[in-house]
Amino acid sequence: MNAHDPKISADHSNEIGMYEKRKAVFPKATDGAFRRFKWLVMAVCLAIYWGTPWIRWDRGPYAPDQAVLIDMANRRFFMFNIEIWPHEFYFVAGLLIMAGIGLFLVTSVVGRAWCGYACPQTVWTDLFQHVDRLIDGDRNAQLRLQKAPWGPAKIARRALKWGIYLGISFATGGAWIFYFADAPTLQTEFWTGTAAPIAYATTFVLTMTTFVLGGFMREQVCIYMCPWPRIQTAMLDEKSLLVTYKDWRGEPRGSVKSALKAATPLGDCIDCLQCVAVCPTGIDIREGPQIGCITCALCIDACDKAMADVGRPRGLIDYCTLDDAEREKRGETSVPILKTVFRPRTLVYLGVWSGIGLALLFALGQRERMDISIAKDRNPEYVTLSDGSVRNAYTLKLRNMESRPRTFRIELRGLDNGTIYTDEMDSTAARRQLSVEVPSDTTKPVRVYALVPRGSAPAEFALVLVATDKEGGTDISETTFTTAQGNGQ
Repeated sequence: MNAHDPKISADHSNEIGMYEKRKAVFPKATDGAFRRFKWLVMAVCLAIYWGTPWIRWDRGPYAPDQAVLIDMANRRFFMFNIEIWPHEFYFVAGLLIMAGIGLFLVTSVVGRAWCGYACPQTVWTDLFQHVDRLIDGDRNAQLRLQKAPWGPAKIARRALKWGIYLGISFATGGAWIFYFADAPTLQTEFWTGTAAPIAYATTFVLTMTTFVLGGFMREQVCIYMCPWPRIQTAMLDEKSLLVTYKDWRGEPRGSVKSALKAATPLGDCIDCLQCVAVCPTGIDIREGPQIGCITCALCIDACDKAMADVGRPRGLIDYCTLDDAEREKRGETSVPILKTVFRPRTLVYLGVWSGIGLALLFALGQRERMDISIAKDRNPEYVTLSDGSVRNAYTLKLRNMESRPRTFRIELRGLDNGTIYTDEMDSTAARRQLSVEVPSDTTKPVRVYALVPRGSAPAEFALVLVATDKEGGTDISETTFTTAQGNGQ
């Protein structure tokens, strides 16, 4: 058979593709309470993201003065008065757990409000859509331009719009690197070409991902790429507030003119399609709950405006639980909003979230700003000196978590007749206490030797770290002393 057989060509022409081609979404501008709230959230999120690295915070002469800083070089995380060290990563883990439970709490109360208002993909997509309206005009103008053939005018508009996209994306990627180094210093180095290569690479990657995801993929990220909608679906129930189309009130649909001619009364929905026109993901909320709905509530604003224009009550599309929707359908009174919000499930989430937060605050308030750890030499385990005394060697790590130098006293506890000295001292100067200065925000290794007289038996002992300044504080670490008797000799 021939590959150009018309029968084969006809058969292939009837095949249905596995993936539906993307239908471009051009949301219409709208106004209302939810749109204004969306403006507010977007402004706050962008201000926090772009402004936080530039906030200064005085921690004294020995610590960085950037309020929020992820100091990878020194393995520190600074957030205003809080400083997290690598061994305290449980604080970061606790914050991440709180963020997750917080999302569970918000989702169980108001559905995908995170997706609709504060998700970075939503915030930047919304910003880019406003750029679209600024350059191309509102929905109808964008549709006409999309269908128009390529020419000088269309090329100029596209070049200008995509140039603004790139500018916003570059500002987005550039802002991220300022969280990892002193912002003013890094900015100067970045523009003079002296910054580390990783700074340019990170900026480029984040610029391009913002440009592509926010400028072109948009709702596809929310519907296909992001796993969160699938997770959230499992957390919703009949008592969660969702953006809901009240079909018992809106159906059957029909325009105002159709309602005048209809033999039977029509519903309140005038089929104006404004709810579809303003949707940033292009869905029709009248088809019921669906994964493409990000609960931004812009369709509520559009529908309320349409209802006001035709003199019908608002709320055809509204925040409503499925339980309340059934009650309204039967003509019953809805559950009060406070009772909907503060129900057993949300109270459990709130209790767990608050409990973790209080535990972290307690741990933060109780933590010591100093630490001592001991590592004993294993080869050799002990050394017998010429006078018969036995020496063991240890590596101490003294951690000073204050943003200033501190002087510590190392005290020997236990090990009767034992003494200690450092590799900067002579063994004849060994004693039961040593003084060591540790620089600010530093873990200082100190080589320490312990001595016991001839004939001493193996023993357990401890070294105590004592702060000699007015703040005080102690920490203790235990270890063992090995002698010839301990090895059966």
